Amino acid sequence: MSKPIEINDGNYQDILGTEKPVLVDFWAEWCGPCKLIGPVVEDLAKDYEGKAVIGKVDVDNNPAVSAQFGIRSIPTLLFFKNGEIVDKQIGAVPKSVLSKKLEAQL
Repeated sequence: MSKPIEINDGNYQDILGTEKPVLVDFWAEWCGPCKLIGPVVEDLAKDYEGKAVIGKVDVDNNPAVSAQFGIRSIPTLLFFKNGEIVDKQIGAVPKSVLSKKLEAQL
């Protein structure tokens, strides 16, 4: 059973450089909307196992990667292809919205 990868200041460049599409959820423990979207991100990790990389960044513990991508409000979900940001979603949204954005990158 696939779970989102924990992405941090030390490993994010390796993960974002993969050839598969990458979805990164920037979140924090104290953030209410982040808790709403957390289970959706976990579902996407299962649904897209082998097709895309799904990861999470705890912004409180990883200030460097959060600053690099200009994260100012959470949850922010960034979609990467070949290491470049290709799409973005701020705030909690239904799973269908995130699936559609991921499908566009496959």
